[in-house]
Amino acid sequence: MVSGVMMDGPKSHVADSPSRPAFEAYSGKEKGKVVVSKSFKVALVALDCLFLGLQPVLVHLSKNSKGTYSFHPVAVNFMVELAKTLFALIVLLFTGTGRTGAPMYRSMRAFIVDAHHNKLLAVPAALYAVNNSLKFSMQLFFRPTTTKMLGNLKIFTIALLMKLIMRRTFNVIQWEALFLLVAGITINQLQSCGSGPNPDEANIPLIPAVLCTLGTVTVPAAASVYNEFALKKHMDTSVHLQNFFLYFYGALFNLLFLGVTALREKQSLGQMFQGLSLITYLLIANNAAQGVLSSFFYKFADTILKKYSSTIATIWTALLSFALFGHALTINFFLGVSIVFVSMHQFFTFGDKSKPGEPPRPKIVYSPSLDHIALAAAGGANLPGAETAELRRPLLPR
Repeated sequence: MVSGVMMDGPKSHVADSPSRPAFEAYSGKEKGKVVVSKSFKVALVALDCLFLGLQPVLVHLSKNSKGTYSFHPVAVNFMVELAKTLFALIVLLFTGTGRTGAPMYRSMRAFIVDAHHNKLLAVPAALYAVNNSLKFSMQLFFRPTTTKMLGNLKIFTIALLMKLIMRRTFNVIQWEALFLLVAGITINQLQSCGSGPNPDEANIPLIPAVLCTLGTVTVPAAASVYNEFALKKHMDTSVHLQNFFLYFYGALFNLLFLGVTALREKQSLGQMFQGLSLITYLLIANNAAQGVLSSFFYKFADTILKKYSSTIATIWTALLSFALFGHALTINFFLGVSIVFVSMHQFFTFGDKSKPGEPPRPKIVYSPSLDHIALAAAGGANLPGAETAELRRPLLPR
């Protein structure tokens, strides 16, 4: 899957050599430049659709005869992080850490140095753990449909955070495309356009509901954007090494949350892991695969592409549920899908086409004189001083 990624500059994999201290691998500035092919991004989207499409099928099969789950979701979240950590460690054993010096799995000093180098990844790991807690809190206050619709607003939060943290720029058409994306997803989630308000939601305490809503809109968006920022801040660092520490930190935070939940529910840790079946383990493996794939999105693509990919996967899931379980496809689904595809076309067609390292395209100055347009495009660099002054002279006297 990494074959579509080419590194210019320092090699992404260097044989581990115990003769050089581990901290020397991070000395100086990293100047590697990554070129990602379109086929690699297409492969990411295809795999994302596959794993996300399997998730509702596995969730449906994991229900017991009463229509509930025999396992504890908090324990499953911890096992997902643990599975991702073990997978990243196994990959590092076969591929190496991508730097010189003793590998972190053979030297405690190297482990500490690598952990310090990837300390920024502890932030998204903590935010993901908090988001897992928010999911359960939202279910206490809102219906699942309302929760999903409120979660759609995080698309705007993602765009704003990418603009602030990643210095990403969006033109007007791209902002309109993101608005259409939110509208399309929301229309798809509407079960009935004429349904009235839920009387149970009218009695929700205001402050907890507002806090949960703000958390649902901001926490997962901040986790995704800061995860992308932390991964791309050190592009020369092996993505597998970064994944290990991201999942390692995530496992620690989820273990802490698991212990707090066990104390609150007055259960032992062993009781928290009861009710697991073969389907549950397949669900854990599938969720772990989604997490690993997300790191490649954030490292070699961006959070916006991941959001569009998840939307496509939702469409694929609906079609798969229709084929396997006979779930009906409503008019809302077809309207929402149409709007989503229009949004996708707008966002990726009318984006900035200038390549990295190239100066931005010159802006056209609307003037009655074509000479003024030529001056704005050329910047007046190749014109004599007299001609430049003449062209800059206003057409009307002041």
